[in-house]
Amino acid sequence: MFTQAIENILKDQCTPAVVRAIEAGGSTAALWQALQGAGFLELLASEDAGGAGLPLADLFPILSSFGRYTVPVPVAQTIVARALLGSQFAMPNGMITLAAALRREASGAIVCSLTPYGRVADFVLARDGDALLLLPADAARREATGVHGSLAASLRWPDEHVATRVPGAGPLLPAFAAALHAALLSGAMTRVFEMTLQYCNDRIQFGKTLGKFQAVQHQLSVMAEHVAAASMAAEAAFHTDAAAPSLLAAAMAKSRTSEAAVLVASIAHALHGAIGVAEEYDLQLLTRRLHEWRLAHGSEAHWNVLIGNSVLASDTSIADFVRSV
Repeated sequence: MFTQAIENILKDQCTPAVVRAIEAGGSTAALWQALQGAGFLELLASEDAGGAGLPLADLFPILSSFGRYTVPVPVAQTIVARALLGSQFAMPNGMITLAAALRREASGAIVCSLTPYGRVADFVLARDGDALLLLPADAARREATGVHGSLAASLRWPDEHVATRVPGAGPLLPAFAAALHAALLSGAMTRVFEMTLQYCNDRIQFGKTLGKFQAVQHQLSVMAEHVAAASMAAEAAFHTDAAAPSLLAAAMAKSRTSEAAVLVASIAHALHGAIGVAEEYDLQLLTRRLHEWRLAHGSEAHWNVLIGNSVLASDTSIADFVRSV
């Protein structure tokens, strides 16, 4: 029910034209108000606190939809951030993104580098040991990445007197952020595959559609394999009765989806040819995000270290280790 309701809003309010306008510096107000006004920011909050009390397993298709539509506001991050802050916290009114990292400079300044949606977010939620820091983005100096269309930015606060410290939930942020981006990648990759398959079935070359050529079929099969495997890994991270994904399951999900993102994007552009990189064609809206979300909160290289150390520390077989996760 929630997934269908959100899909209906995104079809009307998050068109490719809207995404392009926001990437170019346009206002996020209309899209954000449509999502906020529908009450979707409290999906993970308990029913006693006025939320939906949604299990994590039911959240996955919703986050995946945000990836399919390349939503240019941090709605997924805000849903998770509000859950991390808890019902006892006075929630800020605005878009909250999750910082990939936080560091303190010798001067006392706080820096959150390469923060997803840092260009448009109202607040940044960052892990600081066992605690969370909620930082107002308007008080920071924002520095865009310079990548075409990217909404990520590095933010720097001269000191932390503007931060609100929330104890306790810091260790949950990395797992949530990794699983969240795995779901976004899953949705975007699924849409990329659908577009590529449709293009190959429609485009005629040498008297027949591209999809009739065996070499093209092989490439589509490889793409389908990686999309399916990545989606299963991403969904598995949300199949838990706990309030947050486990770090190891989230690591596997982010590793597998990040690994697949590069292959899916490259095959899609190879089969589309020159039209795939055209500004007017929607494929590049998705594949640019595949590359950006692959790196957000750690690529496969980062998470594979955690997974490998966990395997080495286990006294079970690989098959039993995977089943336990």
